Amino acid sequence: MLKHKMTGYVGRISSATLLSRILGYIRDMLIANMFGATLVADAFYVAYRIPNLLRRLLGENALSSSFIPVFTQYLTNKSKKESQQLVSVVVTVLLLVLSVLTVAGMIFAPVLVHLIAPGFAKDPQKLALTIQLTRIMFPFMTAIGLAALTMGILNSLHKFIIPALAPCFLSISEIFFILTICPLMDTPIKGLAVGVLIGGFGQLIFQIPSVIKSDFLVKLKLDLSHPGLKRVGFLMLPAIIGLSVNQINIFVDTICASLLKEGSITALYYANRLVQFPLALFGTAIATVTLPLLSRSIAENNLEDMKRTLSLSLRMVIFTIIPSAIGLIILGKPIITVLFQRGEFSSLATMMTSSALFFYSLGLFADASVKIVVSAFYSFQDTRTPVKTASICMIINIVLDIILMRILQVGGLALATAIASFVNMFLLFILLRKRIGQLGGKEIVKCFIKTAIAGIIMGVICYFVAFFLFENKYLKVSISLLLSIIVFIAAAHILKIKEMESVWKLFAKKES
Repeated sequence: MLKHKMTGYVGRISSATLLSRILGYIRDMLIANMFGATLVADAFYVAYRIPNLLRRLLGENALSSSFIPVFTQYLTNKSKKESQQLVSVVVTVLLLVLSVLTVAGMIFAPVLVHLIAPGFAKDPQKLALTIQLTRIMFPFMTAIGLAALTMGILNSLHKFIIPALAPCFLSISEIFFILTICPLMDTPIKGLAVGVLIGGFGQLIFQIPSVIKSDFLVKLKLDLSHPGLKRVGFLMLPAIIGLSVNQINIFVDTICASLLKEGSITALYYANRLVQFPLALFGTAIATVTLPLLSRSIAENNLEDMKRTLSLSLRMVIFTIIPSAIGLIILGKPIITVLFQRGEFSSLATMMTSSALFFYSLGLFADASVKIVVSAFYSFQDTRTPVKTASICMIINIVLDIILMRILQVGGLALATAIASFVNMFLLFILLRKRIGQLGGKEIVKCFIKTAIAGIIMGVICYFVAFFLFENKYLKVSISLLLSIIVFIAAAHILKIKEMESVWKLFAKKES
């Protein structure tokens, strides 16, 4: 029953995420073609990263991880009216906080840009453009923060498809502006910034009808003494650091990249975009389903059910993420060439991006596992433990950034992030095991070993096909990817990896 439930939910999210990511890559290809890895591209990605980082810290990640366990507890143990009141109070306070931060961000944009990209100070034109773009896009934080809360409400109600489809609106808006508005403007990159803003509000508006249909019509109500709000706030404060360590690492990477040669920030962005594809398609999708299921098990005081859910989630991550990481490591450069190397995106930009992608891919498994294990802590309404591990990893990342950027340039920044992610994963695993006991470790280790063997077999054949049989870049990527999938599935079947059945159901059927 658990397998059917999880694969049904994850399958829905993965399908919607696949559509969203395809649209996202079309958008990235258009941006790369029009702006390349140039001054304006660096300015745009720094400007976008500032409100996006604050959105993840204060809205999407921290809020969802704090709100879902509390809201699930209300849904399980309290009345519908009390659950509705909690939603209304949280929405009101979030809207107020995000609005104030948006206004402050627009006013203090010059200070924020100097903090996140100190290297831009030596180029007044680049600095001025980044400040302008930051001010245009800062309201995006409010829209997307509220959209994240809406997603948390729907996910708690086990409604996953609409929240997973919502990000499509951001890509659709940007694609529309790139093709129609940007060419008509004196500064085309500003048109793209407006497209980001409109896409953010589109994500919010798209989800509202589903919330209303679920009988959770929001009424603005400011009640700072509400116990549920206090609990969400208490959990959210440490979660800002604990769950978002990856985003904080990216923030530090951006500061360091601004000190490297032009195009480094853009290279990090595109490399991160590519590594986020399997992470979102599998890791984030599985984690999104896992958190409300774990929270419900804890609310019902069923620890064994919680352990079964956690073990299955980790094994599904292992089976999907390891071959994905191996594929990106081997095919990274050819994929970047096919997707982005045209127009203003040069072969040098491809080299920089592929270097960053290689090292980011090494930490892909750790990133995905952290999402699952952190969900377990949040289901216990414990956001303090991840803070402790995140703080250690932030220090490690900063130190390694400074050391490795001198040796490997932009690749060193990605490697520092990967190492910090692995440290975070191991620390969280150790602490969780101390808390709940056995995690089904034998099954998890067995799945890991068999999947790694299948992945290595796949990788060897993939490398041979990609670099010895084909010269055409499109054939090289398409045939290598297709053959890699076939080889991995065949190897998994021979090795009798039972998790293949669960993952197969993600694509074969969408049961709930």
